[in-house]
Amino acid sequence: MKKSFKATLVLMLIVSMTFLAACSGNTKETKEGTTDDPITIALSPWPGWYIWYLVEEKGFFEKHGVNVKLEFFPVYSDSLQAIAAGKVDANSQTLSDSLAPLSKGIGLKAVLVNDNSFGGDAIVSKPDIDSVKDLKGKTVATELGTVDHLLLLTALAENGMDEKDINFVNMTVNDAGPAFISGNTDASVLWEPFQTTALKEGKGKVLFSSKDTPGLIPDLLVFRDSVVKQRPEDVQKIVDAWFDTLAWYEDNKEEAIKLLAEKAETTPEDFKLGLDSIKLFNVADNIKAFEEREEYTSLSYTGLKTADFLLKLDMVDKLDSVDELLDPQFVNNKAGK
Repeated sequence: MKKSFKATLVLMLIVSMTFLAACSGNTKETKEGTTDDPITIALSPWPGWYIWYLVEEKGFFEKHGVNVKLEFFPVYSDSLQAIAAGKVDANSQTLSDSLAPLSKGIGLKAVLVNDNSFGGDAIVSKPDIDSVKDLKGKTVATELGTVDHLLLLTALAENGMDEKDINFVNMTVNDAGPAFISGNTDASVLWEPFQTTALKEGKGKVLFSSKDTPGLIPDLLVFRDSVVKQRPEDVQKIVDAWFDTLAWYEDNKEEAIKLLAEKAETTPEDFKLGLDSIKLFNVADNIKAFEEREEYTSLSYTGLKTADFLLKLDMVDKLDSVDELLDPQFVNNKAGK
């Protein structure tokens, strides 16, 4: 997936940027109390997050009376740095990438589950590799500490293997895709749209995907805590606008996909492939995700399991709970709970 949150380097950068921004006063923190200012939502290339453009283009922000500015970040990690430094009010990001800031005391609140990856993250291999067990001794690329790395380790564990059984190469998704296409790796773990490109141009096959691990990779709308505290009515309007848009999308898929494909600079056919690889979350799905259960479909459970994974890589401090991150009040309000 979009997850390019590099261990120590990026974590140190985010924390230092946050500190410097706070000292200089050059953050949105100084303006959050002004309700006339637009709320800025960052997004990156991922099928579920492009839906924000539907919210904007079809007037659902306007319908709910909230002033929102969308900011597109072609490089996902740049959006993580932007929210941590207070340059945007909210970001579209994974649960995994919200844990390091949480462990460092950076106040973030996840208010909405946009979608779950449901095949959008996958191990793409050469055609002659028939199973995960066949990866033994093979060269496999993905980025260390990302949820795609976690997906790889999960696939290996389910087949009685671990990372020592493969030739693991630490490589960003931007490089892992071309490396596979050029034949420099036997397999790469990729997210959309890189996955579809590798399948087409690299004549690859999906060996294992997030469809095999429902709930492992949730994608969220995450706000700075101070925005939630100072502008809760606007946050509620944004959440309401999202769900109204999903209802419109269900009735107007052809028009929606055409519009979104233009935003993504791809064809409607390829964009639909991306949408088919995720599960968009309605209100009921959100309510269930915010509930506590010992399974990956629960954010609290998945968050702790992912935190343990990141702790072993020295990417987060110890977290005994992720409840401080999760804020279901706006979803509950929408559901009338």
